[in-house]
Amino acid sequence: MTSLTEILIVHGLLPIEELDTVRSSDRADEAAVRTMVEAGTISELQFAKARAEQKNLPFVELLDYPVDRLAVAKVPAAVCRRASVLPIAFEDGRLVVAMVNPGDVFAVDDVREAAHMRVTTVVVEPSDLQAAIARYHRADNELIDLSTTLTADSEEAEDTAAQTETDDAAPIVRFVNLLVSQAIQDKASDIHIEPGEHDVRVRYRIDGVLHEMQRAPSTIASGVISRIKIMSDLDIAERRKPQDGRMSVHHNGRTVDLRVAVLPTVWGEKVVLRILDNATSSMKMSGLNLLTDNFNEFEMAYTKPYGMILVTGPTGSGKSTTLYTTLHAISRPEINVITVEDPVEYRMEGVNQVQVNRKAGLTFAVALRSILRADPDVVLLGEIRDQETAKIAIEASLTGHLVLSTLHTNDAPSAMTRLIEMGIEPFLVGSALDCVVAQRLARRLCDRCKAPDDRTDLAHLGFVVKPTVGYVANRDTVIPDLGPAVDPTTTGTIIYKPVGCSSCSKTGYRGRLGIHEVMTVSEEIERLTVARASSAQIGAAARKQGMVTMREDGWAKVALGLTSIDEVLRVVS
Repeated sequence: MTSLTEILIVHGLLPIEELDTVRSSDRADEAAVRTMVEAGTISELQFAKARAEQKNLPFVELLDYPVDRLAVAKVPAAVCRRASVLPIAFEDGRLVVAMVNPGDVFAVDDVREAAHMRVTTVVVEPSDLQAAIARYHRADNELIDLSTTLTADSEEAEDTAAQTETDDAAPIVRFVNLLVSQAIQDKASDIHIEPGEHDVRVRYRIDGVLHEMQRAPSTIASGVISRIKIMSDLDIAERRKPQDGRMSVHHNGRTVDLRVAVLPTVWGEKVVLRILDNATSSMKMSGLNLLTDNFNEFEMAYTKPYGMILVTGPTGSGKSTTLYTTLHAISRPEINVITVEDPVEYRMEGVNQVQVNRKAGLTFAVALRSILRADPDVVLLGEIRDQETAKIAIEASLTGHLVLSTLHTNDAPSAMTRLIEMGIEPFLVGSALDCVVAQRLARRLCDRCKAPDDRTDLAHLGFVVKPTVGYVANRDTVIPDLGPAVDPTTTGTIIYKPVGCSSCSKTGYRGRLGIHEVMTVSEEIERLTVARASSAQIGAAARKQGMVTMREDGWAKVALGLTSIDEVLRVVS
């Protein structure tokens, strides 16, 4: 049988030198090609097509394939997810099954036993298969049925929520579980449950944009909210003031944490659940999408043994992800890392994490004072909210500790003035702070459907790219040296716009990436801070010393084909 490596070489996807990696066994050959996929040498799509050719089987793109729902119904969703298979059609009395690895005889046997039919296989791309399984085994219909059932029993809904806390078969319990599991499946970051006059609206925030997913009669609102409060250990009798809590759910064999916020409104209590899913974050520095110059500046700061690093931006801009990824990069057995958070968003092995508990008197400031007596090397502070916390954090950074924290400001230079406004002495701010990273999240263009943007008159947008800047996620990808800041379209650089396809739910975007502004605190910026200069003056000095603004960082990522001009304008002023 022809090896996978040989097939890829024949198609010009690998150099002939790679033939040396092929060994006698098929398993070693496949492992070698898998390593190339992980290294980015070839894509999953190319790997899947090579495997189909090797096995002499058809290759199918599920996004464009007319899947037969009767075939899908032949095999239970649990079997499809466990075996990574999806029945897609009937052919000559056989069930056509999409698989990533058609050599998995155990998966084929599971399908044959579940469907009571003979099976023929086709090869698909892994991401296509997982998306299709999620799409065709969604819980929408069951949610509709459950909401109808709950409407009939609306008077008892709240009592049911309280009495059946451990009964997973109760309708109200299943309804909430389905809402949460479907949101995790759709890679949503937040679930909004919003009561109205006549119904309850459920929206998911996916890639930073809210999408309405479900409407249910308002009569079930109290039962649903009571169930969420029970799961979050909140007071179900208190409906007049906001409450915050946390809960954990099991999804596909793993535990996912959710942060819960309950807010009273005129039509009842609105609930927002923030999904804190470790699986969606790679915890690798390359996943932060920093340009090379910005990454080098940031790396110099977080590899120092002491000092203070602030990450700024609005809620939902990826600050926590940046901090945890940084912590993952510097955490090792020989250093003591302690965090103080409200709440603890991601649980990390080897890190001592402290949960703020205001009812017990454990505030940020109290916890920070205590952990400084616990011999820390690195301290992560969830957020600087007041003068006392800021002062202790700055003093910690000046006494031999590396301190990481977040602050709410619009850009990096404003962090200096914000700390001074909190009442911190300017000379302490200038001495303690090493680096400020301001960031936003922009939607990433869908690679399957993005198309060249034919706009040429972009001067009024200030669309220029500095000569720079590699892209740290892939150091081989660089923007050509354009000389002074120029419009990259005049040099032949292609920029892209969103189109929309079935892969990205017709939005033109799939996933998100960070847009950053990294400011290193130089002697000049320190002098300006001590002199109580404005954020505009500090910003001008930072740009003069080479700081790339968020707008410029966004334009660089447009020139790399990662996002669109309109998306940068949406998230960066």
